[in-house]
Amino acid sequence: MKIKELTAYLEKIAPLPYQESYDNAGLIVGNPNHEVKGVLVSLDSTEDVVEEAIQKGCNLIVAHHPIVFKGLKKITGKNYVERTIIKAIKNDIAIYATHTNLDNVVEGVNFKIAEILELQQVRILAPKGDILMKLVVFVPTEYTGQLLDALYAAGAGEIGNYSQCSFRVEGKGTFKPNSKANPVIGQANYLEEVEENRVEVIFPAYLKSQILAAMRRGHVYEEVAHYVTLLNNQHQEVGSGAFGVLANPMAETDFLAYLKQKMNVSVIRHTSLFNKPIQKVAVCGGAGSFLLNDAIRSGADIFITADYKYHEFFDAENYIIIADIGHYESEQFTKELLKDYICKKITNFAVHLSETPTNPVKYYY
Repeated sequence: MKIKELTAYLEKIAPLPYQESYDNAGLIVGNPNHEVKGVLVSLDSTEDVVEEAIQKGCNLIVAHHPIVFKGLKKITGKNYVERTIIKAIKNDIAIYATHTNLDNVVEGVNFKIAEILELQQVRILAPKGDILMKLVVFVPTEYTGQLLDALYAAGAGEIGNYSQCSFRVEGKGTFKPNSKANPVIGQANYLEEVEENRVEVIFPAYLKSQILAAMRRGHVYEEVAHYVTLLNNQHQEVGSGAFGVLANPMAETDFLAYLKQKMNVSVIRHTSLFNKPIQKVAVCGGAGSFLLNDAIRSGADIFITADYKYHEFFDAENYIIIADIGHYESEQFTKELLKDYICKKITNFAVHLSETPTNPVKYYY
């Protein structure tokens, strides 16, 4: 398998267009046409992780955090980013990152946290809008099935747990081909009336080009009457954070102890407790303070995340408990998530979990 085949598979799970604007997910170092010899899965890419890949015979590192966030004007080895890039290139090791795009999908980073905490009825906490489009296209009635099959194969018509979703209305289309036309139905210079269906399907906006290409392949007309609209609708399977419920309510201190044990953390920074049970839980791996209002609106009793600043804790306003468990700690199980995804697809080369500690934060007890 080539690197580009493996990354294409990962990008079906977490499409690159779903990453945040500041992010740099994707293949950062390496030739996509090289054969994969082994994969090392890590939360971060560092010099030590590259060395581990060398020792284990892996020529591809799949990491959560990109090693490069900003453009590099020079690569001289003056910092850890440049040294990591140099070492990877010298040893012909590719580095691929799947970051906020993996945060923003169902069954991604935040759903993994929910799984570890054994939450139920899990959903996206803050679904994204303006990432869905609707295609309206007109087609002769007898060719409707052929067209829809092509659109479905290209990724249209999927809504949550449902596929092949469409809407159609029967009507009558009219057209008059000129002398240069090559009509499938009718004759040049004669007005035609055809029984047609108006077909509507929804699709992710990043698939627009392939959806329109599929429409043209599956349509019989020389000129296809259609239009595409960007929808303000929220995509319930794409967005930030996750929300779920515990099977049974827990006392606050019991839940904090449970959280420490499940997430393998040594310390939790939190706001004041309310002396009432916890059952509804909001989570966000990594820095999640931007989701506080969404967590409050969800009715969550506690919001578990990381990287909270001192003054941001005041924003809880006694509406919710904020629990900061640390950035690395909140995302540490992402390695297992990625390994599971890769192993479902790959059987002919080794996939290793990195044993290199990459958490830059240390604790003194």
